[in-house]
Amino acid sequence: MQTQNTLKLIASCIALTGATGIFAQHASGQHGHGASAAPAPSPYAGQQTRSIKALSATQEQDLLQGKGMELAKAAELNGYPGPMHTLELAQALELSAAQKQASQELLDRHKADARRLGAELVEAERALDQSFATRQITAAGLTRHTDRIAQLQATLRANHLQTHLQQTALLTPHQITRYAELRGYIAGAATASPAAPSSHKH
Repeated sequence: MQTQNTLKLIASCIALTGATGIFAQHASGQHGHGASAAPAPSPYAGQQTRSIKALSATQEQDLLQGKGMELAKAAELNGYPGPMHTLELAQALELSAAQKQASQELLDRHKADARRLGAELVEAERALDQSFATRQITAAGLTRHTDRIAQLQATLRANHLQTHLQQTALLTPHQITRYAELRGYIAGAATASPAAPSSHKH
C-alpha cells in the first residue's frame, strides 16, 4: 500500500513538472515573439523633411529643367527618335543643314514647353502637400488637386511623345534605322562612332 502511494506521488510530481515546463515555454514564446515583432522603420523615413513630400529634390529639379524622366520611352524604344539624341548623332546620321535647323527648333520648343509644364506640376504637387500639412484638406479639395496633377502629368508626357513623333517626320527611313543602330536598339555595323551616351532620360 505504501509502495502504491509512493508511486502515485512520484507520478504526480512528474506531471506537475511537465505542465510547469510547458507553461514556461509558452510564456517565454509569447514574450520572445512580442520582442521580435517590433515594426521595422518605414522606407519613407526621412522623406518627411522634403519640401514636397511626393517629390525628391532630383525629381523636382528634373521637372523644372524639362528633362525627359523616361516619359518618352514608348516612342524612343519603338523606333521614334527624339531631337536631343538626333542632334547628338547629327554627323553619323548625315543630317542636312535643314534637318539640323528643324531639329534644333523642335528641341527648343519642346524644352520651353516641358519646363513650363514641369513648373506647373511642381506647384500643383506643392499645393496638394500644403493642404495636408496645414490640415486644410477636404474630400472635394483632394479631388481638385489630384485632377489637376493628373492633367498636367498627361499633358507633359504627351508633349514628350509628340516631340518624338515630330522628330521622326523630319528623318528619312534610313536615318531612323541608323539612329536605332547607334543607340543600341537593333544590331548593326556602326561605321561611325556615335556621340558619347547622354544622361538624358526619355
